[in-house]
Amino acid sequence: QVQLVESGGGLVQPGGSLRLSCTASGIIFKIYTMHWYRQAPGKQRELVAGISSSGSANYADSVKGRFTISRDNAKNTAYLQMDDLKPEDTAAYYCNSWLNSMFNYWGQGTQVTVSS
Repeated sequence: QVQLVESGGGLVQPGGSLRLSCTASGIIFKIYTMHWYRQAPGKQRELVAGISSSGSANYADSVKGRFTISRDNAKNTAYLQMDDLKPEDTAAYYCNSWLNSMFNYWGQGTQVTVSS
């Protein structure tokens, strides 16, 4: 049984930082591309960042320079370091592991709220 468990969300003031974690089980983690998506109320889910099995990372323009995605294959965990958070970053954040269309898994989400 595949499980992706996110943690690290919460309430933070503008300009603050959070680090999200996504720990996977039931998959060969090191061969999967890992993504972080987010969905704000009334909006479509959007891709925030991704990191390939080789460690190559990409980011949405809206978070470049502020967010950093990483992975620790020994711990089966992907991370999203979020710095200089803005109110528009408020959303539910979801972890995704992707190998192909048949092997594509999601976590349950963790809420990030940026507010003073």
